[in-house]
Amino acid sequence: MKKIGLALGGGGAKGLAHVPLLEVLDEAGVKPHIISGTSIGSIMGALYASGMSGAEIREGLDRIIIARGDSMRDLHRKKDAFKILRFIDLEFSRGGLLKSDKFIEYLYGNLGAKTFEELATPLKIVATDFWSNEQVILEDGELLPAIQASMGLPGVFTPVVRNERVLIDGGGVNPVPHDILREECDIVIAIDVMGTRKPRKHPLPNVLRAVLHTFDIMQNSIIAQRLKANPPDILIQPDVENVEILEFDKAPSVYRQTAPAAEFLRRELDRVL
Repeated sequence: MKKIGLALGGGGAKGLAHVPLLEVLDEAGVKPHIISGTSIGSIMGALYASGMSGAEIREGLDRIIIARGDSMRDLHRKKDAFKILRFIDLEFSRGGLLKSDKFIEYLYGNLGAKTFEELATPLKIVATDFWSNEQVILEDGELLPAIQASMGLPGVFTPVVRNERVLIDGGGVNPVPHDILREECDIVIAIDVMGTRKPRKHPLPNVLRAVLHTFDIMQNSIIAQRLKANPPDILIQPDVENVEILEFDKAPSVYRQTAPAAEFLRRELDRVL
């Protein structure tokens, strides 16, 4: 049987696009031999590697995400979502707006696995060494700090110190870490959820949007170079438009925009497998 590697890329709330694609893998009976993830991809990767199905991940996210258009009944049903408000860190001197450790602990309240070794499927998480600019692959020991490090976007989430290294978002070095799976797999599936942006009514961005979009531009450049140097067997790039890093309330829109990519993945799985 062929060994399949699955790489889940970063992209903030656009990473919700991973969910319908994981559901397609489940429908096809595809079980990855190993999973890699960066930033939001490390969250989705850990959930999937723990043994959760794509449908179960969607259900769990629906319980905590307040979507635009939710009724009062929906808000009452999702009352746990308001607990996320306590994770905001107003002490910017600490390096971030959100306390990622508390955010991750909440999101993974029912994960079960505390270490990489307890996961049902092997997982590699990518972070960036802030001072050396090097890629750091985390694949053993405590799981939650590794995820926290991989999604440590400067100015948004607080960085992590692990083994005396200051670690930040893995998107700084490898936004879609498919290449780290090649030696261990026969087939590599890479999912790039960076999406696209179009000018809005007021095309000049504010300071935060300018900073975050600049980071997106750099990530897209890194992705293009790595895809050219070491192309995956299946590349999926959902065309998700105008979703900001923390706009998780746009989940229904992200899922709808991912539908064409889900169909493309089905065809690609038929072709390759």
